[in-house]
Amino acid sequence: MLIGCGTINTVVRDDSVARHDLSRVKSPCGTIPRIYSGVAYNICTLRGKPSRTSLWVGAVPEFALADIVLSGVLDTVILPYTIYEQAYKGNLDLE
Repeated sequence: MLIGCGTINTVVRDDSVARHDLSRVKSPCGTIPRIYSGVAYNICTLRGKPSRTSLWVGAVPEFALADIVLSGVLDTVILPYTIYEQAYKGNLDLE
């Protein structure tokens, strides 16, 4: 498991990856802010309803809760970059 994979999925990878992952778990989130996006991604993952057939590592809430903490640390480290991204791109659209 990647450390802070919520942050990796929202900052490093293309927006379509987060959109696809959260749609697989039927997350009710429509957008997430780019600032602390890893934490927001993990919260949206916890709010979703994973199917039995999905390969969703976060199916165990303990993993998602641990990743929230690790993503929070990484999100803090890259805060200047995500503030810039938020100002120029706005929220990450999940729909």
